[in-house]
Amino acid sequence: MELLNNLILGFGVAFTPENLFYALLGCLLGTLVGVLPGLGPVPTIAMLLPITYVLPPIAGLIMLAGIYYGAQYGGSTTAILVNLPGETSSVVTCLDGHAMAKNGRAGSALAIAALASFFAGSVATLLLAAFAPPLAEVAFKFGPAEYFSLMVLGLVGAAVLSSFASYTLEKKISKHPERFGKGHPAGVAGPEAANNAGAQTSFIPLLTLGIPGNAVMALMVGAMTIHNIQPGPQVMSSHPQLFWGLIASMWIGNLMLVVLNLPLIGIWVKLLKVPYRILFPAILVFCTIGVYSLNYNTFDIFTTACFGMVGYVWSKLKCEGAPLLLGLVLGPLMEENFRRALLLSRGSYMTFLERGLSASLLGVALFLVIIVALPSIRKKREEAFVEEE
Repeated sequence: MELLNNLILGFGVAFTPENLFYALLGCLLGTLVGVLPGLGPVPTIAMLLPITYVLPPIAGLIMLAGIYYGAQYGGSTTAILVNLPGETSSVVTCLDGHAMAKNGRAGSALAIAALASFFAGSVATLLLAAFAPPLAEVAFKFGPAEYFSLMVLGLVGAAVLSSFASYTLEKKISKHPERFGKGHPAGVAGPEAANNAGAQTSFIPLLTLGIPGNAVMALMVGAMTIHNIQPGPQVMSSHPQLFWGLIASMWIGNLMLVVLNLPLIGIWVKLLKVPYRILFPAILVFCTIGVYSLNYNTFDIFTTACFGMVGYVWSKLKCEGAPLLLGLVLGPLMEENFRRALLLSRGSYMTFLERGLSASLLGVALFLVIIVALPSIRKKREEAFVEEE
């Protein structure tokens, strides 16, 4: 009953004309920046962050949230049409989405992406509403050791879980796994559902624990501190209208994305008729604009070019770059909480294992590492046995 009352409060806040307008604006901007490779939600939110000074806190956060999960959907458009993900999370969508486009089913692929995103986003919103309050209660028990262990788990989870897990699971349970990678609709629906659900559930650690799970959430921290709101478990009690209004706006935003994008499918499909020799320089221009707009520094452009070459090598080696980005965001926070924990324990490293919650989080992280390592260990053992024979 309490959850129902909270959701009623949230929808009452989100359904005001002002907040509906900013939700629509955020979804529209997010879709556009998702379609344009190189821009993405991070530079867009960074550029729009000063606007939140003059906006009410709830309206500003609703708009920024709409940009984030709107970009997750928009990133699938170019992934499907030209095999170029607008967002890193749309990489997996390229596998079957672009294959469907080459088979003349681009419109179907885009429709599947839209409906899968809406369904998963709606479920994720319900999960966020259901699990956020108990997590906030647990958060009050967190100390520096627990925060450090949670961030370790976050980094490990990002490395082994960021839509590839969804694609792998879909492939394993499918009756026709051989069709994956050749234009299977499930190969589009699974990753897109995971992308949108992941975007919205990433608000859980921010709103309940005060920990940004990615670069966008780090910017959301900045938007909240602009209005003297400290992210963490106290947000739910001290700013209930903001907390539940933001959650309710996510469901509304997902509905807006479907209404916005289904009629645009015909327009997006026409991108296939644009020669790649024209698209390629345009993509480079948008990437350059996005990088330069962060600090208005030409050095950033050259840095991006260098890391672009490094990224090309990584892609050939099949290395995932998202954990590195998350490490850059969480690294300073991890170091700070690591030092605090050691100061409180007078230099004893056992504090991370003596505290039950911290030890449990580290145990889950170790379990994930073992799960990932086992297949390669088994493969090497099989190869060794073959050589001995």
